[in-house]
Amino acid sequence: MPLARAWSVALYGVDGRLVEIESDIGTGLPGVHLVGLPDAALHESKDRVRAAVVNSGRSWPNRRITFALSPATLKKAGSHFDLALACAVLAASGVVAQRELEGTVLIGELALDGRLRAVRGVLPCLLAARRSGARRVVVPASTLSEASLVEDLEVFGAARLNEVLGWLAGERQLARPGSVVAAGSAQPPDLADVVGQPGARLALEVAAAGGHHLMLVGPPGTGKTMLAQRLVGLLPELRADDALQLAAIRSVAGRLPVSGPLSTTAPFVAPHHSSSVAALVGGGSGLARPGAVSLAHRGVLFIDEAPEWGPHLLESLRTPLEDGEVRLARADGSVRYPARFQLVLAANPCPCAPARERDCTCPPSVRRRYFGRLSGPLLDRVDVRSTLEPLLALSDVDLEPGESSSSVRARVLAARAAAACRWSERGWRTNSEVPGPVLRSQFRLPREVVLPLDHALQRGQLTARGADRALRVAWTLSDLAGCDHPDQGMIETAIGFKEQRAA
Repeated sequence: MPLARAWSVALYGVDGRLVEIESDIGTGLPGVHLVGLPDAALHESKDRVRAAVVNSGRSWPNRRITFALSPATLKKAGSHFDLALACAVLAASGVVAQRELEGTVLIGELALDGRLRAVRGVLPCLLAARRSGARRVVVPASTLSEASLVEDLEVFGAARLNEVLGWLAGERQLARPGSVVAAGSAQPPDLADVVGQPGARLALEVAAAGGHHLMLVGPPGTGKTMLAQRLVGLLPELRADDALQLAAIRSVAGRLPVSGPLSTTAPFVAPHHSSSVAALVGGGSGLARPGAVSLAHRGVLFIDEAPEWGPHLLESLRTPLEDGEVRLARADGSVRYPARFQLVLAANPCPCAPARERDCTCPPSVRRRYFGRLSGPLLDRVDVRSTLEPLLALSDVDLEPGESSSSVRARVLAARAAAACRWSERGWRTNSEVPGPVLRSQFRLPREVVLPLDHALQRGQLTARGADRALRVAWTLSDLAGCDHPDQGMIETAIGFKEQRAA
């Protein structure tokens, strides 16, 4: 038959859409024409596909071949359409039976000798295929471990084009994925390694229990980075849907491990201060790719030496902090990436950053200007702040190990369970996600309890947003204490967390 169809998937961020590929062998001058808004990589696929088919021992029709990618109004990008294009033209020339392609999605880039190369984004492609009602999917054999994460879908892996053609003809079997294996990850460092810093340890526990953003300020060597790295060890394991969503983001970014791609450990991402906006929040030419904020989804994003970062970089975090996602518009289309993370900022109190504050040589104006690089709107979105003091002694008593991560994590999980029980019907998991109007109306506290908030607002210590965030921290303190609701002392403690800042 001169007309045949095959199917693949077009990716837009972590979202995908099924694409129907029609192949028509008609009259006219020999050549290959690709229509349906292909990008440069897809437009070049006609040369790769022709060489792969010929070098696989199959004949290429010496006629006018037209490929139409539908929906025609949507831009298509990437080289993963190669396999579907090859099968479509071979079905149109009678080598492959059209009925065998029905309900089958084909994904993979072809080498000139017919090998199937791995491509990015296999996992979100399979999720989109399942949503679209596809019955089975063929992917490069090297991506089978990634494809095994998708249930309720027949997944097959092939190493060469000829293997796929033999399978469609019923002459051979393709590889199938094995069981899903969780990614092995190193045990997070223990909180017991941190010497002293009781206030910062409490701030870390509160941040973990309520999903609050955290800021640590102190001289070098006081343990800011150590504390940030140990926050992951206090967080609960990722739920199955969150782990799958994180794996899809990593797949699009090309950061998914080949062995054991599904990880249930909360991610810890620490970009360098020289990173670009595209590396931090996502971007790039063509369709934007995910950045560090999305790779830290449901985990921790650590910004070390925050005042050294460019203001445009830090301000780009404000929208993800509020919305929990990143929306990026480019010439080739708009994409959306999840980005619900916990932000941890670390900063020295001044540029010279001596071990002891009395040794500082910075004038007050320099200290204010240095710390003023962190804008008020950004800091207003940080719920918990803590000031670390330098260690003054290394006696045996001071070196007694502190509370371990396992002990603190037990309290964190209990507090999160209490919050989830309270908010689950409304779709929120942690106190940090609850809108202020809900806390002020449906969960209104007695006037005498919230009186410290009124005083802080009147004195200009807090903004309205800051008051709402202090209220959320107070609910977290209540959950950690096993109480039904916060009392005035918890409100005052929450305000104290908001007010801590280097001079």
